[in-house]
Amino acid sequence: MNAALRRTALGLATAGLLASGAFVTGPGAQELSMGISASVTSVDPHFHNLTPNNNIASHVFDRLVHMDEKMRPGPGLAESWKTIDDTTWEFKLRKGVKFHDGSDFTADDVVATLKRVPWVPNSPSSFRLNTQAIEKVEVVDPHTIRFKTKAPAPLLPIDLSNVRIVNRKFVEAPTADFNSGKAAAGTGPFKLVEFVPGDRVVFERNDAYWGPKPHWQKVTARILTNNAARVAALRAGQVQIIEQVPSADLASLRADANLTLHRIVGNRLIYLHLDSFRDETPFVQDKDGKPIKPNPLKDPRVRKALSLAINRAAIVDRLMEKEAIPAGGLLADGFFGVSPNLKADPFDPDQAKKLLAAAGHPNGFKLTIHGPNDRYLNDEKILQAVGQMFSRAGIDTQVATLPWSKFASDASNPKYSFSVMLVGWGSDTGEVSNPLRSLVATVGPGRGVSNRGRYSNKEVDALLDQALATVDDGKREKLLWQASELAMKDQALIPLHYQINIWATRKGITYAPRADENTLAQFVRPQ
Repeated sequence: MNAALRRTALGLATAGLLASGAFVTGPGAQELSMGISASVTSVDPHFHNLTPNNNIASHVFDRLVHMDEKMRPGPGLAESWKTIDDTTWEFKLRKGVKFHDGSDFTADDVVATLKRVPWVPNSPSSFRLNTQAIEKVEVVDPHTIRFKTKAPAPLLPIDLSNVRIVNRKFVEAPTADFNSGKAAAGTGPFKLVEFVPGDRVVFERNDAYWGPKPHWQKVTARILTNNAARVAALRAGQVQIIEQVPSADLASLRADANLTLHRIVGNRLIYLHLDSFRDETPFVQDKDGKPIKPNPLKDPRVRKALSLAINRAAIVDRLMEKEAIPAGGLLADGFFGVSPNLKADPFDPDQAKKLLAAAGHPNGFKLTIHGPNDRYLNDEKILQAVGQMFSRAGIDTQVATLPWSKFASDASNPKYSFSVMLVGWGSDTGEVSNPLRSLVATVGPGRGVSNRGRYSNKEVDALLDQALATVDDGKREKLLWQASELAMKDQALIPLHYQINIWATRKGITYAPRADENTLAQFVRPQ
């Protein structure tokens, strides 16, 4: 198997803080409640490539290739895979697997799924990039399938780890039918019982599951976007596990004998997207409030000035309680393809002012930056801090925040209504080609699907194309280094920090922290 498929991500040891407490598990403890930090927009596994959605979908739907907590691939619905030649992969599928409606899983379901993925109506963030390398699918027998690719595709097994398999009966079902449960008959460890947007998702155990049986008969994922409410629910025993532990509560939670913390360096980058496409961008004006043309954000010097104006160390130390890492690239050290040459920009407001002057803006300009106020750890506080830092560098900055559901919809609007926005990206394949393809590559079929700033650089695209077709890991990694370094030199986006993922559980409950942020009930276990 390709060496990239055996890589490991940099992890931090779980913090064991167990002591005596009130929550008791045992043979009768068959129900689990989880506090989820972000809204789920859909249960359709192909509608919106968003971590909260993927998290929920992974309870109901399986993938050919599973990723473990450190982003290492392993067998899922496929027991094994191998290359037949440079452009052909063969996957052996697991036998005896049943969908929730009792029908058999076969290669035909894989074919149907791959046809559906690129064409889900109104998808705000497609999974197309995970399947675009496939040119032709050949069913050898009900449990053997071959994928013909346009060029060598060494990452295909990893790409397919983000594609959840649906029953071929429902391949034409609309997203609404998945949300209602009508079409949500997967092969996963749980069956969907109820999806109430903004409130909860309820599952029941799939007793016919092909893999290890989950401990829990019933699981309720409660949507608790408010940090205080999430922590309060945990302390009160209303939920047994919460994700995205607020940094302000870390000290008190560590001191609570009824709770345990679990942490790992995550695959998520928190960053700023900048409108580097439009000639005139709506939230940039001169000091008199008049539009500026051409758009200053199209100038790499201005983008670099904004980066230098940010004190990342202060954000990490004061807002994140040191539970984050200042970022200079697209993915934290320890993941495949991360260049050792990329370091976080220094805090240098004087140099930022010089670059603004050199770009023709000696007096700065006015700017409004946007972001969510309930999606990422301290997102609104981070935005406010960044706004103050920009203002000190001569850019009069206003901050506008929105609930995630509204922000995600607006940010995905083809009109690209924001000039600068704070967002996060979790690399679901665990290597840097993923954010390069999604955030930096020129927008096109299967590329730049989340490139909200419409950044484009033909040299970066060419290096990425070459990397994606290079089988040799060493050569491919060097190409990914070059593409990343060029994108960061051009300030394609402004990295802020890499998140450290932290969960808190009640006494007697354990969870292996995951780099991908997912909170999966099948891996929550009593001790």
